Amino acid sequence: MFTYMQARSGRVSQQVRAAAGNWFPGKDAPAHLSSSTLPGNFGFDPLNLGSDPEKLKWYAQAELQHARWAMLGVAGVLGAEASGQDWFTAGSKEYFADGKTLLAIQFFLMSWVEIRRYQDMKKPGSANQDPIFSNNSLPAGNEPGYPGGIFDPAGFAKGDVNTMKLKEIKNGRLAMVAFLGFVAQHSATGKGPLTNLADHLADPWTNLCITNGVSVPFAKAADGAVSIWDTTSINPW
Repeated sequence: MFTYMQARSGRVSQQVRAAAGNWFPGKDAPAHLSSSTLPGNFGFDPLNLGSDPEKLKWYAQAELQHARWAMLGVAGVLGAEASGQDWFTAGSKEYFADGKTLLAIQFFLMSWVEIRRYQDMKKPGSANQDPIFSNNSLPAGNEPGYPGGIFDPAGFAKGDVNTMKLKEIKNGRLAMVAFLGFVAQHSATGKGPLTNLADHLADPWTNLCITNGVSVPFAKAADGAVSIWDTTSINPW
């Protein structure tokens, strides 16, 4: 927590800031975040969802996991399109097993990992020992969500780990927003993000969200198609 004082007209004002700075300049951070050392804590909790300490721990872990999955997802979307595949329909393709079998395998593997992660969150260090291979274990003193050991093959945790945590959560938050944008783009244009970017760069004033025929009401697409929101057939452009 950072507190600074400033004298104005003979009066002293005091503002409470979150560890990473306030997301809204001039506004005090919520009490439950003002002293929190969570990575990327900018005092953003307008609904006070994290006022309960136990729920705050859960939300922090949930955000971290969603951020990591989003970063993998964004990389997968870009990689699939770069290799000539449509990421949006990739799940409907034929693979080495049918969809139901793959889903069952995923449920089994994910439930195993998530249960272990939940146990570690509730009691830090309780999941450090590999239950199958007894010679494998995670470093003692690690934090929930940051196991280290074999999960840190590049040894990033040996450096400025707090800076790395902040970079990870920032990139993860950006990836969550980006993936939402990918889905919205494909729903509006039927194209992937790289194709949409190329179209926009080729003609920035024609190919953009305002003229895709979906995103903005009362507007038509660049090709003249009527927006699904357009009930007046008026094109303001």
